Amino acid sequence: MAIPVLTPDQLDAQASQLHDTQAWQSIVSGWELTAPEPGPRPAERTEPARAQPPASAPAPAPAPGRRPSDWRSLLSVPVDRLIDDALRTLPAAPPPERPLPGRLGAVLPDRVHAWRRVGQGDLRPSVHLGYARQILAEWGWQNTPYRLRNARGARCVCGALLTAHRLGYGSPTTVDRAGAWLITELRSQGWPGLIGPWNRAPGRTAAEALALVDAAARRAAAAGH
Repeated sequence: MAIPVLTPDQLDAQASQLHDTQAWQSIVSGWELTAPEPGPRPAERTEPARAQPPASAPAPAPAPGRRPSDWRSLLSVPVDRLIDDALRTLPAAPPPERPLPGRLGAVLPDRVHAWRRVGQGDLRPSVHLGYARQILAEWGWQNTPYRLRNARGARCVCGALLTAHRLGYGSPTTVDRAGAWLITELRSQGWPGLIGPWNRAPGRTAAEALALVDAAARRAAAAGH
């Protein structure tokens, strides 16, 4: 099975072209956050307002040393909303499929892994980004200019997207869409350029690369992609 031969810069250019299309802009129009702000829940809309005690008869203060009868009364927002807000800050869940090859697999040529594509269906971009994140976390991140990987098998961000595809996770179209979500996330963070220059910018760290992929995966998943 033929494997497309792309460089990280070629992927970067293709993802940028997709990001600039009118169709893509209509998808991400108005998306300034990783996920939309939580709105009022049905239970909150239908719950009748609690009666307030008359101004002339204020509620008695609890006796010293005694706790309030319900700790939830001390919260300004419902508990379920607090839980949802906390869950949104967590990293995207790892994809529940085949594990990556070991460290030896990281340094082998990608064509050796071509058999892993047999019988594999397509994936959503958010899932593809999850595999790219796994590659960066397990095989390492690098920022050598214009290189897919270094001698130890560590990948750049674009290299991780391409390697995920070559390991059988997602079609070439999915790779482009995943790259476009990364560019969308970079735009929301104020970065005007492409993924490659961001990856090799002086002072860039592996933690920042992982955080970028996590944020792009959450953004894509929240959009249903």
